Amino acid sequence: MNKFAKLAMGLLLSVAMIAGCGSSSIQKDNGEETAEEKNLITIGFSQLGAESDWRSANTVSMQSAFVPEEGYNLIYKNGQQKQVNQITAIRTFIQQEVDYIVLAPVTESGWDSVLGEARDAGIPVILVDRRVDVPDKNLYSCWVGSDFELEGRKMAAWIQKYTETIGMKADELHIVNIQGTIGSTAQIGRTRGLANAARENGWDLMAEVTGDFTETKGREVMSGLLKRFDDINVVYCENDNEAIGAIDAIEAAGKKAGPNIKNGEIMVVSFDGVNKEALDYAKEGKISCIAECNPLHGPRVKALVEMLVEGMTPDKFNYVDEKLFSSIDDVTEVEIDGVVYPVQDIGE
Repeated sequence: MNKFAKLAMGLLLSVAMIAGCGSSSIQKDNGEETAEEKNLITIGFSQLGAESDWRSANTVSMQSAFVPEEGYNLIYKNGQQKQVNQITAIRTFIQQEVDYIVLAPVTESGWDSVLGEARDAGIPVILVDRRVDVPDKNLYSCWVGSDFELEGRKMAAWIQKYTETIGMKADELHIVNIQGTIGSTAQIGRTRGLANAARENGWDLMAEVTGDFTETKGREVMSGLLKRFDDINVVYCENDNEAIGAIDAIEAAGKKAGPNIKNGEIMVVSFDGVNKEALDYAKEGKISCIAECNPLHGPRVKALVEMLVEGMTPDKFNYVDEKLFSSIDDVTEVEIDGVVYPVQDIGE
């Protein structure tokens, strides 16, 4: 088993410990704090929800990084995929006079007012994973996460190189995109990466339908797409949970998920690489390629907080290096803007 897969499974085991939790803090129920607790740096963390294995692993990473033994008190709030819940959480953090706010926003728009309130209160805000679309970039201190459009471009480059290797013409590709939560940074970037490549290469991008990053919705959407189109041969899922649901629908329809699209199989590609079932599917070839999206932002956010504590100014945007994974030997690397990205064998 490769190091990446071991890490993913370890994270998933840890996720079980926090499943269902809406909030957590070391603060006592009666509101009192010990002298030791008063000396801790308090972090208010507004997580958008627990819609996927990636999200749960991201939460575990954050909770593991900000612990009392390291000098931190983490107050965690699960937004349950609702922006109104996250806005309420941020206002609660402001009332609690936390030292820093960490926000993983459900969508990009609609944050101007509450972030302005945090700034007026003198509380720095760090964005993690997804971004916010605000005219005043000074409403937050910095952001850390993935380059989602680059992820999409790398996946599109892999599709192009693989299909050319097996002798498929561009107009023979009939692609559907099961998108993530509409308006989220991951959805915007991954959708754009595919849409631009489809236009440039002459691919038939037949449909773009949201699967909300969930297995259930992915299954539902794929079932509907198979009824609408009888010539789908590539399914671009914007996360692994959607891909698992899509594969269930493909197999329920009596079709086979796999890379042999010249002979009737439907090729599924996806993003994240955290879900163990998805990793197993990749080894079996049911998922042909996975673009890594690393969820382990806890140590990265902690490093940014430490910089702010020291009075330093971190970079505004902090990107994470990520890989491609596949069990198909035909493509060993892709190139984007002169940069070569290796494709790692999922079985290594």
